[in-house]
Amino acid sequence: MSDESYCTIGDATTPPKADGPPYAECVLCREPTEYPESYKGITLCPVCEWQEAQRSACSG
Repeated sequence: MSDESYCTIGDATTPPKADGPPYAECVLCREPTEYPESYKGITLCPVCEWQEAQRSACSG
C-alpha cells in the first residue's frame, strides 16, 4: 500500500510566482494571476484556485 494519502495528487506542480508584471491570465475568468506570463500551462487566479481546491477537496 502506498505511503501517500489517497487524496494527494502525485505529480501536481504549481507555476513559479512572478516578480512583477506581466502576469498570466486565469484560464477560467481571465483575471491576472500571480504567475509569470511566460509560464506554459494552466494558471488560475487566487479566487479560482481556492474554488477549484474546494471542488476537489476530499470529503471524508
